[in-house]
This record gives sequence, structure tokens and C-alpha cells, in this order.
Amino acid sequence: MRQIILDTETTGLEPSQGHRIIEFAGLEMVDRKLTGRHLHLYMHPEREIDPDAERVHGISLDFLADKPKFHAVADELVDFISGAELIIHNAPFDVGFLNAEFARLGIAPVDKLCAAVTDTLRMARDTFPGKRNSLDALCDRFEIDRSNRTLHGALIDCELLAEVYLWMTRGQESLMMDAGPGEGEGTNGLNLAFERKPLTVLAPTAEELAAHQEYLDLLDKTVKGSCLWRSIENPALVQS
Repeated sequence: MRQIILDTETTGLEPSQGHRIIEFAGLEMVDRKLTGRHLHLYMHPEREIDPDAERVHGISLDFLADKPKFHAVADELVDFISGAELIIHNAPFDVGFLNAEFARLGIAPVDKLCAAVTDTLRMARDTFPGKRNSLDALCDRFEIDRSNRTLHGALIDCELLAEVYLWMTRGQESLMMDAGPGEGEGTNGLNLAFERKPLTVLAPTAEELAAHQEYLDLLDKTVKGSCLWRSIENPALVQS
């Protein structure tokens, strides 16, 4: 299935209070590999940006002065996400803003345009209950390098989320994502490799070894001879 790793930055926290999307980023993934196709847009919000929000993403209204308004890029955005499964960290936030923007233009909501929405924050909370599950915390947990990320930005957050998503859905397998060069501010394509960590082997305690031998002795009595496990431990016991 075609998937889109998606993130937005906004003027504030509540679309119901008139806050708007100012940055959109999506990375396309097919068969669990990034294809190199992505969409990265900045939009003028036609309103002020809350200072708290600007401190998080670092995007100022001055920077957005010459950027298009949402209606000018809506068709391109809708075409990019239509039919795909969206992978979003804290999906209700981004979907809420997208739906608010779509409603202003008479466009169908996300659940009508897209095949599904997967919320990686919810996945993380189910997998790691009681732990911090922000994108930063998950990157630390999976030892994903985020040294190039000083502010929250939609495109770099998508790159990180792609790695996090594959870790959460393919656990201990060795992972490789290859993407060819793509256009867009902030990235020249991705080549992300993952190494499986060595498994930790714990030696049995003396008590555990003694209990194991007692169990094998019981099996020997049951089969009136040497049980299969003894034969595995000592191949000389296997009759030719």
C-alpha cells in the first residue's frame, strides 16, 4: 500500500480558534521503502502566529510573506495524499487542521480522501505504556540520530518519523530505506540504514541448572531411558 509519512506546523494549537497550517511535509513510502517522492510546502496563514508556536517551529510571519495561501496549493496537497494511508505522530492534531483547511474550500475530509490514518503516538503508547512517547523520546529509545534537528520542522520530523515507524512495525529485523534524490527545501533524499542490536544472552543460575537437571531426570523416568533432550545435549546417546 502507498503510505505518506506526514507532518504539519501551524500558527497555534486549535483550528477551532482560527489557527492555520503554515507548513506541510509528506514523504511517500511504498512497500516499506521511501520512494524519493515528497511534497514540502510553506503557506501564508492570513493571520498572526502565536509566539509559543513560533518558538517551537521557528517559522515567522516575515518568512511566510511571499508564500502562497492554502487555497493555492490545496489541489497539489490533496492529489499527493489521496488514496494513501497516512502515518502521523499525534494524528488527531494534524488531521484536525487538514480537515479545517479542507472545509473552508469545500474539500472532502481526510477520512474520505485517504485509505486510512495510522497514529504512531497511539501505537507507541500501546507498546510503551507509562513512558514518554514524543517523537524525540522514541528517537532516543531507538537510537535514531536527530543531531541535525534543532527546531521542529515538518520535513525533518517526517524523516525521523519514517525511521521510528519502521522500528515500531518491524522490531528486530534489519532495516534499510533507500530514497533517490528529491526536490524540496531541507532534504536531498534519504538513505537511512538500521543495524539490528546484538541479542543479550543471560547465563542460567546454579539454581536454574539444578532445576533443569531435575526435570530431565523426571523425563528419563517417564520414557524409561534417555529423553530426547539428553540426546541433543550428548549426541553419543543417539542410537545409530
